Amino acid sequence: MNAAKKILMLVDGNAYVYRAYHANDLSTSAGEPTGAVYGFTNMLKRMIREYNPDYLAVIFDAKGKTFRDSIYPQYKANRPPMPDDLRSQVELIYQLVEAMGITMLSVEGVEADDVIATLAIELNSPQLQTVIASSDKDLAQLVTDQIVMLDERKGVMLGPSQVQEKFGVTPDQIIDYLALVGDSSDNIPGVSLVGPKTAAKWLNEYGDLDSLMANATLLPGKAGQNFRDSIDQLIMARQLVTLKLDVEVDSQLNDFTICESNVDELRKLYSRLEFNIWLKQLELNEPPPQLQYHTVTELPALHDLIEKLQESGLFAFDTETTGFDMKRERMVGISFSVKASEAYYIPVGHNYPGVTQQLEVDDVVRELKPVFENPALGKIVQNFKFDSNVLEKYGIAVQGTVYDTMIESYVYNSNAVAQHKLDTLALRYLNYTTTKYEQIAGKGKNQLTFDSIEIDKASHYAAEDADIAFRLHQTLWPKIQSSEGLIYVFEKVDMPLVAVLTRMENCGVRIDSAELSRQSLDLHNRLETVEHQIYHAAGKPFNISSPKQIREILFDDLGYRTNRKTSTGLASTSESVLSELAENYELPKLILEHRSLSKLKSTYTDKLPELVDPLSGRVHTSYHQAIAATGRLSSSDPNLQNIPIRTEDGKRIREAFIADPDCVLISIDYSQIELRIMAHISEDPGLIDAFSKGEDVHRFTASEVFATSPGAVTSDQRRHAKAINFGLMYGMSAYGLSQQLQIDVAEANDYISQYFARYPKVRDYMVSIREQAKANQFVETVYGRRLYLPHIHSKQFNQRQYAERAAINAPLQGTAADIIKLAMVEVDRWIIESHSDARMIMQVHDELVLEVPSSQQDSVLETVRSIMEDVAELLVPLIADAGVGLNWASAHN
Repeated sequence: MNAAKKILMLVDGNAYVYRAYHANDLSTSAGEPTGAVYGFTNMLKRMIREYNPDYLAVIFDAKGKTFRDSIYPQYKANRPPMPDDLRSQVELIYQLVEAMGITMLSVEGVEADDVIATLAIELNSPQLQTVIASSDKDLAQLVTDQIVMLDERKGVMLGPSQVQEKFGVTPDQIIDYLALVGDSSDNIPGVSLVGPKTAAKWLNEYGDLDSLMANATLLPGKAGQNFRDSIDQLIMARQLVTLKLDVEVDSQLNDFTICESNVDELRKLYSRLEFNIWLKQLELNEPPPQLQYHTVTELPALHDLIEKLQESGLFAFDTETTGFDMKRERMVGISFSVKASEAYYIPVGHNYPGVTQQLEVDDVVRELKPVFENPALGKIVQNFKFDSNVLEKYGIAVQGTVYDTMIESYVYNSNAVAQHKLDTLALRYLNYTTTKYEQIAGKGKNQLTFDSIEIDKASHYAAEDADIAFRLHQTLWPKIQSSEGLIYVFEKVDMPLVAVLTRMENCGVRIDSAELSRQSLDLHNRLETVEHQIYHAAGKPFNISSPKQIREILFDDLGYRTNRKTSTGLASTSESVLSELAENYELPKLILEHRSLSKLKSTYTDKLPELVDPLSGRVHTSYHQAIAATGRLSSSDPNLQNIPIRTEDGKRIREAFIADPDCVLISIDYSQIELRIMAHISEDPGLIDAFSKGEDVHRFTASEVFATSPGAVTSDQRRHAKAINFGLMYGMSAYGLSQQLQIDVAEANDYISQYFARYPKVRDYMVSIREQAKANQFVETVYGRRLYLPHIHSKQFNQRQYAERAAINAPLQGTAADIIKLAMVEVDRWIIESHSDARMIMQVHDELVLEVPSSQQDSVLETVRSIMEDVAELLVPLIADAGVGLNWASAHN
């Protein structure tokens, strides 16, 4: 941009609101959504800071229809309504923009783009540079040397040459280009088979749409015929995409001068929305801290840094590698921070033409090894499992107290963010937008690996990671320290588990690829059989993987009915809908069977052999601690949690998980652990008595509910009692129980009433825990892990009901997760201290799987079972069922 000119910035408000909404999953502690408000405000702040505009206006769409709706009633007809959790934030965005002293505009009957176009043209002058902040391609028709577009996501300006490079046409041709290609988001029809390349080619050859129409007979092929058939439609489309330049806007340039902020109003809004960093800056009148990031490329500077690390007593670090496979990739650099907003990057493995000076990796490892292995120095890191693996490859075993900020965030509030990644946490807790990897490395197939990035660019990115980790610890650790329970969960459960999971992942599990190949062939043949049965039942072949075609067959051709709809208003073909239909019809039952077999084949029998590590010959799953809100672990590549347990096909897949020669697998699984925890938490004497006596608790419950002796309980009565026992733990209603047992609601209500009459303290627990949830907006496990329930006071019935069900179950499921984690830590400690040859290789829900030399199976089984049963002190005994076999299926009872 020309520095001599003043800058007018026109912001496409609606586009930025939606972009902020989809980019930020934030809410207050009370559950009020704030992601769109924060993201929008942050983008405005950043634009003002980086571009320092002299004039600024934010333009929003007005409510109601526009002149385009009268031209084409289907205009934007396929756009879904604004989500409720965004709608509630829009007024807050307006209030914040106004409090920041920024002018807002909207004009009835036209769109924001039309207002932007009018202002850009009317205010245009040689002394002014107009910047349109939007990625909407419609606005490219306005671009000149003095009017440019800002693609803020990429940080680039689009002038005339950049528009031509991006679209293949000049700004003057954009209107005709858009008319030809159409716009699915606005429901503007284009010419069939005419995409961006054809449209650009034709316009470059003929100049404009009028010339194309005059020479329509010369346009070749099917696309040419489609053009000739669409001429009337094209005239309308051109009207729709042409921006108005004469909107009545009663504003002068000086009206867009940024005014002084309304501090009182900002304070009130920041407080309500819990934008605490901005609130602090507002109160102290502090500017954002200046970053001091340094690149260390010489040994004297490295020695100075090491001295700082040793004096600090606590430092943050982060490793950069050539990729994301911690077992394969080499280190490219390492960064440190000992003070907020100050960090250092040490490049050691950059590799590109003309790479500048960097230190040798062996020298850096030799100098840093004593620092990392000094137990007196505390370490802060985001995702310690990854970085410790990287350092271990270079002979460094990190010692001392470690604070993993991912685990800190997860322990403090497991569902505060969707994923506890550094970028998300920085936004949530520091109100800081980090540099994204794509900004320095590019995207897609041309994305650079970190070693190919110039050191100057890489240094800021890497140093920022360490700095943000340091600042996150400063913010999160005091929050954890406010609760003894959170301290216990962090120090005794989740942090010790990191090393355990690392060892399990590195060990992996052996699989029988030949057995899986046989199973794949069998599944292939069964799928073919089911396909033929599906086509016969449907009366014709169709794409079984297509929800659209399934919908047409079931609801249009066969006339089945469902009240369930997708978000777009179409009849749903979800698994639950098909399951309901399968009770009366054969075709949906067959489709479900096909889906199940297809998933097993693609996810396991075909995929598992591809995941075998060529060096170890084993499959190495990845365990994730910071995903499930209740504290449960999850896994991926492969996902061990989702292998069906009760089906024969699931058991067959488990047969392919095998022990090494001269070894066996031991599977030890907690028995009815959540019911036992319910007995402990509720202190119900009936449940405690049943478990203490070693009763079959479902048979015991049936005898109580149905007023008969345990020996006289029928299989149906036991099944009903089991449904009640587990259903009530998940907050199941009488209606839900009636659906599961195929009985009427009155009978289900009667069952529940009888159950609570026999186990009154279970009812008392359910009532009290809901009240606690409403008062605190969180519930706790026995060990103090918290599950926040932001929707417990929601005005939406479904959200509130879900939160109430979660309030009942989360302490049970969360405590079970804590217990199995504690057991894993203790088993791992025993293996190390006793120098046992046993290896813990898998964890699935309440089950541990170990690989053990056959000669040691009895002693290991009894020791591990004893550890698991003694790891928690409950009012009822913990029972762990154990099995031994050459494969997982035979070991799993």
